[in-house]
Amino acid sequence: MKTPPRLQSLVDEGLIDTVVRQLMSGKEALAYVVRCGDETRCAKVYKEATNRSFRQAVDYTENRKVKNTRQARAMAKGTKFGRQAQEAAWQSAEVNALYRLAAAGVRVPTPYNFHDGVLLMELVTDAQGDAAPRINDVELTADEARTHHAFLLREVVRMLCAGVIHGDLSEFNVLLGADGPVIIDLPQAVDAAGNNHAQRMLLRDVGNLRNFFGRFAPELLRTNFGAEIWDLFQRGLLSTETVLTGAFTREERAVDLGGVLREVDDARAEDAARRLRMQPAPR
Repeated sequence: MKTPPRLQSLVDEGLIDTVVRQLMSGKEALAYVVRCGDETRCAKVYKEATNRSFRQAVDYTENRKVKNTRQARAMAKGTKFGRQAQEAAWQSAEVNALYRLAAAGVRVPTPYNFHDGVLLMELVTDAQGDAAPRINDVELTADEARTHHAFLLREVVRMLCAGVIHGDLSEFNVLLGADGPVIIDLPQAVDAAGNNHAQRMLLRDVGNLRNFFGRFAPELLRTNFGAEIWDLFQRGLLSTETVLTGAFTREERAVDLGGVLREVDDARAEDAARRLRMQPAPR
């Protein structure tokens, strides 16, 4: 096929030889099957992020570092340069997460290069060598559902031990490759220790897996792996060798209402101070 304009620079740099076909089109990116020498790979071309709400961006990007204070100010003000910097940071987050997780042994597509807004990575294939389907498009037996669910829970734990939470894990972000599930789409990955929404995102990721695989193996719907994983992580007891039970019972404690109200007041004070700092200086 004709080389798309966004991939031409990779062809010019010798990173891609030919573009075979378009693989998929999503709200955040286009994916192409490309040839690189003797290998077939996937090129993910990012779109401008116009479909993510401001609240989602705040939740996911909380505590992410930016290169300099100029970028930080521009991102906070929402200027054109700031939006460009925010989009570049969003794309870099996926690249960084992929390299970090691949090094930790998590089953994600192997990243090869990131150039001019294009992520070049492994093309995940099925047993016939074709592009692997999303697991949502596969009819599973109860045994297959249990096996894949257990595998993905181990990968969630492995990710968490590497300090990363996917943040949007579901049946739509898992491919069923020839050697089992592969986790994809990580631009919203968050730092487990540095994001105040980390627990909620981890519980949602694990809950999504439970609800999907529970359609085929209903007993999974009665499990509580998310709370168990987070509790072990918080107490420093989680490792890639941890045996999970899914039978977690939360310890009931009296609510410290005064402490909660103090946190609310502190948050309001911080928000007021932030808004004051963002006001333009008097002329």
